[in-house]
Amino acid sequence: MAGDDEKHSVFGDQAGSVELLWGGRERPSRGPKPALSLERITLTAIDLADTGGLGAVSMQRVAAELDFTKMSLYRYVPGKSELVALMIDRAMGEPPGSPSPDTADQGGEEPWRVELRAWAHALAAVYHRHPWLLGAAVGPRVMGPQELGWTERALAALADTGLTGAEQLDAVVVVSGHIRAITQIATSMGLGSARAKEPEQVMSAALNELLAGRADRFPAVAAAVATETDRASRDRAGEFGLERILDGLAAYMSRARGGA
Repeated sequence: MAGDDEKHSVFGDQAGSVELLWGGRERPSRGPKPALSLERITLTAIDLADTGGLGAVSMQRVAAELDFTKMSLYRYVPGKSELVALMIDRAMGEPPGSPSPDTADQGGEEPWRVELRAWAHALAAVYHRHPWLLGAAVGPRVMGPQELGWTERALAALADTGLTGAEQLDAVVVVSGHIRAITQIATSMGLGSARAKEPEQVMSAALNELLAGRADRFPAVAAAVATETDRASRDRAGEFGLERILDGLAAYMSRARGGA
């Protein structure tokens, strides 16, 4: 027993989430075969969050959607915080696999760069499918096996680059932070509206409206917006930032090799 206490002590009152996410909590064993399951409960909660945001999720609402009582859910999930932990891990899904050799050889790029770019694109797709993840997956919490698998995949791409373990982790944080920021902007400014479908389009539309009749007050902004004549090249803030991050990592690796 002491060993179990030490194992979970770092998680404090989140020990219940550890049990649910990592297989330590068993299904109810008494009575008839359960009509509910953690999977059904989790998928129902995700559907609610996808439609109405994380605020739309409650134990009562999930129970109602499943046509069960709220108390029935507590046989499977202790409370909302544990449910959200399950939702995050399920919504993240499996991390992307390694690109095919043909893709990795395109342009003569180093494999780590091709893999980390593909990883970032896949992460952006997850956030676009489930915008509520941006608010849910923050702060001290327990990571599930699928979410941790994303970190594993990104670190594996950087394993042979010469970066230290700490530097690899920092690189993953920087890339994921950029993807989160771009997706957050898109979400907060109405991604998916009739006016715009991409973050950069949303930002450009907003700037044009704000600058109407005010260009003399913000000449630098007006000049930058005025030169955006090619939509295909301008709607790439996310991609531009990602490539500059990868450029910076490549330069850092090169300097480190030279120093060594």
